[in-house]
Amino acid sequence: MDKLAFLFLACILAGFALIKLPLAGSPLAGIQPITSLIGILAILVFSLVLIFRGIMALVGK
Repeated sequence: MDKLAFLFLACILAGFALIKLPLAGSPLAGIQPITSLIGILAILVFSLVLIFRGIMALVGK
């Protein structure tokens, strides 16, 4: 399997970790929406890249 695919999967997992990051009650509680937004964007971007690469592999390019 392609090494980049594992990297993309790791980025998706990191995005989920950013969404679930508990910042309530800490001095960083104000950046909770920013970390959630970055996590959502990471999940979306890397998922779309994996889907695109999978389609290209099926097509044969």
